[in-house]
Amino acid sequence: MIMVDVQSSAESISGRPAVAEAAEQGARLVDLWPLTKAEHLANDAKYAEDLQVRISMVLAQLMTGEDVTIPDAEYVYEGAEDIPGRPQELVDALMAANDAIEAAAQAQGDQSKALADLADTLGSGWDQARQQDVAAGVAKAEQSLQDQNKSSESSQDKEEVAQALAASLEICRDLLQRAGADPGHAAAAAPILVYVNELNERLGIPRAFLSGEDVVHALGLLNDPEAFADLLAPLVGAEWDRHRQEVLWDPEEAKRKAKEDDERKSREALQAKFAHVPEDLNKPPVEL
Repeated sequence: MIMVDVQSSAESISGRPAVAEAAEQGARLVDLWPLTKAEHLANDAKYAEDLQVRISMVLAQLMTGEDVTIPDAEYVYEGAEDIPGRPQELVDALMAANDAIEAAAQAQGDQSKALADLADTLGSGWDQARQQDVAAGVAKAEQSLQDQNKSSESSQDKEEVAQALAASLEICRDLLQRAGADPGHAAAAAPILVYVNELNERLGIPRAFLSGEDVVHALGLLNDPEAFADLLAPLVGAEWDRHRQEVLWDPEEAKRKAKEDDERKSREALQAKFAHVPEDLNKPPVEL
């Protein structure tokens, strides 16, 4: 079992129904690896780009409080440094979010320092005391992972995925508390979310996505480990299902299903059009 600083809470939540169900979804996803088909590899690369766009959008929302959109995030991801008609503060936040995501993926060595750098990049407003408290939490989490000599290969057993997810959730909750994040100060959460997604990779589980609304809701539950896990685990599991579906997406099959849907809708529309026409009871039956 993965040991973390908040071991007792992680053990408690790893068997909760919401965590167990998410673990099954995660196990189905990681069981696809190693990917061998070219189309699956291409689909996974496309998913990773889409995930970064969505995460950068949420980080910018938390940083600015602005209504950041997917098109905004896509433009900046593709290299835009300004967007006509949109606040420059929003664009700058998106650029910082992308920088933070990419820096976290490449971070080596002292993770406490890396997380402090993320906080600076994202303008999270941590004072010296917060930085020290978060650094202490990161050091304990990192040491526990080193002690377990965790493999970089993905876990495939759903119990292992449940333990890894529980550990991730508890580390996340602990660091959010240390960072002073709350529903009224959601910007403080941004670097923690980036760090935890990279931590998931080292725990052998895939990255996840939370909307801005999900994050703010979760920040109101930091004092309740079970409620925190019950909220986030289904959201993580749903994202893992989405990831799996996108990896396995077959354009030819999608076209076939779209054609079937169009034909079904046409039949239903035709039936609805003539639904008001009374049936002629004297009309002789037609034998097929």
